[in-house]
Amino acid sequence: MSHKTIQIQSAPEHDHGHDHHHEGGRACMSRRSFLLSGGAFLALVGLGGVPGFAEAAQLLKAGYPRQKIGSLSALKAGEPISFNYPYADVRNILVKLGVEAGGGIGPQKDIVAFNQQCTHMGGPLDGTYKPKHQVLGPCPLHLTTFDLTRHGMVASGHATESLPQIMLEVQGDDIYAVGVMGLVYGYSTMTAAGRA
Repeated sequence: MSHKTIQIQSAPEHDHGHDHHHEGGRACMSRRSFLLSGGAFLALVGLGGVPGFAEAAQLLKAGYPRQKIGSLSALKAGEPISFNYPYADVRNILVKLGVEAGGGIGPQKDIVAFNQQCTHMGGPLDGTYKPKHQVLGPCPLHLTTFDLTRHGMVASGHATESLPQIMLEVQGDDIYAVGVMGLVYGYSTMTAAGRA
């Protein structure tokens, strides 16, 4: 029976550097370098640095003709105003939340507008705004609630998509709806011929 001797080398002390090499001069990326490189790549993609991604992001927001929906002076914190946009059958609310919100306009960036149909199964959210928590819901069908301070993100319930947010602009004291970010329940696309 022959015996082979295997030499075992002790591992070098960690130098916490990022330039590790194995035998033969082959570079080996550390876990930290790999994660940082991956994160940098994802940031580049997220910022539209790769051709095609910026255009795809714009498809999420559908533009429509400007429509006046209210005025800054008429809004009171916690009291929503209903309006229809971009079509006569699409119900929305305009509300001054009293706290800064994603996509908010006005001096405090706290004025937002959202569609009032649950994204899960189209349940009506009319009259469900809760000013104490700045949420819309719960939906009467499956109890989904949406956080209006975070672009209508699902706070709880069965829905998997945020509420469509109505894009707003201010001109003087007037508030205008100028587009929709997201897909309103029951529409296959947000165009004039988009009804499913």
